[in-house]
Amino acid sequence: MSVADLPKIELHLHHEGAAPPAFIRQLAHEKKHDLSGIFDRDGGYDYRDFPHFLATYEAACEVLTGPEEFRRLTLAILEESAANGVIYAESFLSPDFCGGGDVAAWKDYLAAIQDGADEAEKRFGITLRGIVTCVRHFGPDKAKASARCAAETAGDWITGFGMGGNEAQYSQGDFAWAFDCAREAGLRLTTHAGEFGGPDSVRDAIRDLGVERIGHGVRAIEDRDLVAELADRAITLEVCPGSNVRLGLFPTLADHPIQKLRDMGVRVTVSTDDPPFFHTTMRKEYEGLEQAFGWTTEDFRAITDTALDAAFCDAETRARIAKRLEDTWTTT
Repeated sequence: MSVADLPKIELHLHHEGAAPPAFIRQLAHEKKHDLSGIFDRDGGYDYRDFPHFLATYEAACEVLTGPEEFRRLTLAILEESAANGVIYAESFLSPDFCGGGDVAAWKDYLAAIQDGADEAEKRFGITLRGIVTCVRHFGPDKAKASARCAAETAGDWITGFGMGGNEAQYSQGDFAWAFDCAREAGLRLTTHAGEFGGPDSVRDAIRDLGVERIGHGVRAIEDRDLVAELADRAITLEVCPGSNVRLGLFPTLADHPIQKLRDMGVRVTVSTDDPPFFHTTMRKEYEGLEQAFGWTTEDFRAITDTALDAAFCDAETRARIAKRLEDTWTTT
């Protein structure tokens, strides 16, 4: 079995950001909504830089206007993920795009998303769990509304809370109320840091929000004391190598610090972030890492075991996924 065909666990996947361009174009056609400006000549998403990426992302969300669209979206995302060998995924879901932060509306959207996930599990054998996320550049007040939505629906399916968006706006600590609300509801915590923000953004996330996972976190490599702290505290990084290279954090995959972080004892996992925006898949991520660093099946097994251990799921789900993995490892 090639490394690209190995079973995979993905912990860092933005729900709307995983929308296939063809799916968004079809919805725009159905709604007679002109989104031609967000696509390139080949039909993919088009953007110049990270701020423009965020604008394109939000423009694509304009046609996701109701629960049924999110049910269809969920099925499309998971079909693509399963085709790339993903057996368990966690997706970032934003109430800002699912009812505008209103709890009652959010519950309707969530029911539709779960319905799509249940259908995908039956059809494609992939298990999904949801992490509610606030959007950093929308501000702390909107984050409080997202946290209330998360707290009201916390359970075996909504298992975490996090934050994405533009790291240049606000500080991690500005969102402490939202994270405290989610923590009190029993949700596990992650946040984006150390992508466009430097090492201090990672340190702030740990100190001010008390997270156990960091989305990206790769610029921690610039501070050896911080790397040692991540290793000592067993904080897991949700690393998205293809996304980091595509957005210019590192010139090539061979320059990416994921191997150095592993060598220094940091728990790292592999994900795609917003796969169609960054022209990647989990298969491509695995193939790229194999080529850049010579990773073998054993390396990817270690990465997958780390991801399962860090997953925000209940014990029964973890045991079920572990059994699927073990059945595969014993036959490879």
